[in-house]
Amino acid sequence: MTQKLMNRVAGLTVFFWIIKILSTTVGETAADFINGDLGIGLFNTTILMGIITIGSVIWQFKMKKYFAPAYWFLVVMMSIEGTLITDLLVDQFGVSLITLDIIFTIMMLGVFYIWYKKEGTLSIHSINVTKREIFYWSIVLITFALGTGLGDSVSEYLNVGYLNSLIIFTSVFLLAGCFYYAKIIDGVTAFWIAFIVTRPIGASLGDLMIQMPKDGGMGIGVAHINIVFFTIISGLVAYLTATGLDIETIEIKNNL
Repeated sequence: MTQKLMNRVAGLTVFFWIIKILSTTVGETAADFINGDLGIGLFNTTILMGIITIGSVIWQFKMKKYFAPAYWFLVVMMSIEGTLITDLLVDQFGVSLITLDIIFTIMMLGVFYIWYKKEGTLSIHSINVTKREIFYWSIVLITFALGTGLGDSVSEYLNVGYLNSLIIFTSVFLLAGCFYYAKIIDGVTAFWIAFIVTRPIGASLGDLMIQMPKDGGMGIGVAHINIVFFTIISGLVAYLTATGLDIETIEIKNNL
């Protein structure tokens, strides 16, 4: 007998990658806006956004299925919180970007290892139980924090620049897709490479837009970027909620 269950995470459509990249950029710009422009301060902003993130985690896990508003709200909140965690460790605790990159990479690989050892798969097409969803969201948060540090390391520490960093990370993203279609790597590997690298893409894009021209940026106001990007994200999420285009079902065979 076969039982059909709704997957708990978004299905892979072009909208997934658009919203994911937009949300990572918002994570970079919104964190700067709340911390700097509103004058709340880095530590207080991290605590405040952390509380909201916890609330969004509770909302997501209560659904026990994919619901676009809950899922994407949590993605945006983890993007903001991941950025703040990295900024807090660097700016207030003096941890170097390279050290953070190493720490978060080890954490990410550790979670991937435990996830695979426990579940036998890292596929996002089989997130049908709470344990797998916990692993999934743990990776999301870690990769947001890692991507923030990695983006800053390449663009600022290595002095590559925001535009060149954006080109480099976007190239990795596209190569993952090319390698998958050329059957050089499998779908799971290609997905996670692309997923991980979208964060430094967003970080580089955000910095490119908000930093002043003298620092290699475009000098666009943070508030304007947040309004535009939040509007686009909200519109796309509303569209997905209405159409259900990214809802996936999983077939589970029951041995009777």
